[in-house]
Amino acid sequence: MGLLKAGVGSLVGVLEDQWREYFYCDSLPADVLVTKGKKRTSKRSGNKGNNNIISNGSIIAINEGQCMMIVEQGRVVEFSAEPGEFVYDTSTEPSIFYSNDLSSGIKETFKQIGKRFTFGGEPGKDQRVYYFNKKEIVGNKYGTPSPVPFRVIDRNIGLDIDISIRCHGEYSYKIIDPLLFYINVCGNVETDYKRETIESQLKTELMTALQPAFAQISASGVRYSEIPAHTLELADALNKVLSEKWLATRGIAIVSFGISTMKASEEDEAMIKQLQRNAILRDPGMAAAHLTGAQAEAMTKAASNEGGAITGFMGLNMASQTGGINAGQLFQMSEQNRQAQMAQQQQAPKPAPTTNSNTWTCSCGVSNTGKFCADCGNTKSVVDVWTCSCGTKNNGKFCSDCGNTKPAADGWSCSCGAINKGKFCSECGSKKPEGALQYACDKCGWEPEDPSSPPKFCPECGDRFDEKDVK
Repeated sequence: MGLLKAGVGSLVGVLEDQWREYFYCDSLPADVLVTKGKKRTSKRSGNKGNNNIISNGSIIAINEGQCMMIVEQGRVVEFSAEPGEFVYDTSTEPSIFYSNDLSSGIKETFKQIGKRFTFGGEPGKDQRVYYFNKKEIVGNKYGTPSPVPFRVIDRNIGLDIDISIRCHGEYSYKIIDPLLFYINVCGNVETDYKRETIESQLKTELMTALQPAFAQISASGVRYSEIPAHTLELADALNKVLSEKWLATRGIAIVSFGISTMKASEEDEAMIKQLQRNAILRDPGMAAAHLTGAQAEAMTKAASNEGGAITGFMGLNMASQTGGINAGQLFQMSEQNRQAQMAQQQQAPKPAPTTNSNTWTCSCGVSNTGKFCADCGNTKSVVDVWTCSCGTKNNGKFCSDCGNTKPAADGWSCSCGAINKGKFCSECGSKKPEGALQYACDKCGWEPEDPSSPPKFCPECGDRFDEKDVK
C-alpha cells in the first residue's frame, strides 16, 4: 500500500505542478522588510501545486520599490530589481505548458515522477520567491538612555570642555544590498521578516556610534545647540562609523537622521554662559561698559539704602577706594588699542594696483580702458607696444632687455593710432586714406598687388619690408 500511495502521490503531484505560476506582491508596509512570495490563486484556479515549487516559465511581477529573489535548495539562483515582469525560464521543475518540444517535456515530466517516487511522492527540492522592501524605512525612534559626552569647542574665546547632553529623535534607513541582507540577516524566512526583529539591535549600535559622530561634529566647531541644523553632516558621520557593521555586514545604510530635542544639563549650560561672559570682558571697552553699568546699578541701590542715601554712598565710596582699576582707565586702554590698530593698518603695505594691459593714460592725466577718455573725451592714443625677438615687451625704440632696434611698422596708420594693412581700420572702422604709404622692394624692385599692404618679407629676395621700401 505504501508503494502504491507513493506512486499515486508522485503522479498527482507532478501533474499539479505542471501549471505555470504567477507571483505578485502588493505594496509592502513600512514594518515589513522581507516577505515570501505567494502564488496568485482564486476559486476558479485549478492550480493546487506545491507552494515551494516554481514551474518553468512562471512569471514573477515586481513593483516599484521592490526587488525579487529566487532561492532554490537554499541557494540564490535569480535576482531582479527592475520593475516589471520576470519570466523564470531556467527552473529545474519542467512544465509541458512552456516547453517548445512537447515530447521532451513529457519525458522530463516522467523523470520527475520517478524522482518523486523515491521520496515517497514528495518533491525532493525547495524553490521560493522573496520580495525585499527597498523603500526608505522611516519612523525609527531613538533616545539616549543616559547622557552622551559632547565636546564644546569655541575658538573665539579658547573654550574646550566636555559636557553631557541628551537627545531624542528619529532616523531612517534603507536596504542597499538585498543579497547581503538575506544571507546575513533574514535567511530562509517562512512568511514575513519585520523590522521589529532587528530594531533593538540597530538602536543599540546607533547609540554606540552616536558618541564618535558627535566628536566629529564638535571638532568642526559646531555648538551643541546648532546640531539640529547639521543633521546631514551627522548622518554622514554616523554612516562612516556604522558602514562596516551595517553596510558591509547587513547591506543597509542610514538615509536621514533627525533630532527632535537636544539639551545639556542646567549646570553645564550655566557654566558655558558664565565662561562666555567672562571671555567678553577681556576686551577693555566691554569691561569698561560692564563696570559702568555695575556702578550705575550700585548707585541706584545706594540711593535707596534703608539707612539713608548718605550711608549708602559712603559704603560705595569706601568700596571704590579699596583698589583695582576704574572704568576711566579701561576706556583709556580701549582707545589706545583702537589707535594702535589703526596705526598698524595704515603702516601695512598697500597692495599694488593691478595693471591692465588695455589701460592707457590720456594727455589730461586720467587712466582709461576704453577708446575715449572718461574725463575729457579725447580719442585713445595708442601706445606703441612691440614685442622683441627675445620676448620682451617694449614701448620705446630699443628693447629694454637686449637692446635690439624696434622693427618698422608695416601698413598704414589710422587717425585713431592703430596700424592696419587692409582697406579699413580694425580698431575704429575708418577707411584707409588716399595718401597711404606705397611699398616696393628696394633690393629687387618687386611690388605687391596692393602697394599699401606689403607682406613682411619680399617673396623674391627675402628682404624685410621697412621704411626703406617706401616709394
